[in-house]
Amino acid sequence: MAETGLIHHDDIVDDGKRDFIFLAAGAAGALGAASIVWPLLAQMGKAADTLALGSIDIDVGKIGEGEQLKVLWRGAPVFVRHRTAAEIAEAEDVNIDILPDPATDDSRLVPGPDGNLKPQYLVMVGVCTHFGCVPVGEAGDYDGWYCPCHGSHYDTSGRIRKGPAPRNLVVPPYAYTSDTVIKVG
Repeated sequence: MAETGLIHHDDIVDDGKRDFIFLAAGAAGALGAASIVWPLLAQMGKAADTLALGSIDIDVGKIGEGEQLKVLWRGAPVFVRHRTAAEIAEAEDVNIDILPDPATDDSRLVPGPDGNLKPQYLVMVGVCTHFGCVPVGEAGDYDGWYCPCHGSHYDTSGRIRKGPAPRNLVVPPYAYTSDTVIKVG
């Protein structure tokens, strides 16, 4: 057979060009995938307005003894009560073994900046744990909160004492930023 002068692909193989094409195609594919995935992941983050509502500062020093402040946090009422000495004593004298959701009064408090508990200030999410109604303060059989929807009674520490509610009123995450200011959330 005569030579025609044509080069057959079996004769010359340029592995360097093939590797470059594979690497370039792989890099372009990875860059394309990243440009599609990045905006999808970025949109899953919390919006600025949501982050702003994520925490609130409350000056508890402005709440008189025996008074309660109600504020909204994440769309739910938060009760901040400045308890009297009698309310604190009543909450501490309860035998927790008889409670449906046992918790000491101290376990429902957080320490202040000095590391000591401030039992005069009680902070709770004001939503009944039965069906989500808002309890009425200074009411019920235990001088705490009473839920008029289905008759749950909470004591002066926000613990369920009587009625269909399965759990105590929830204590939100909070911390003291000074002696009289708390940050909820």
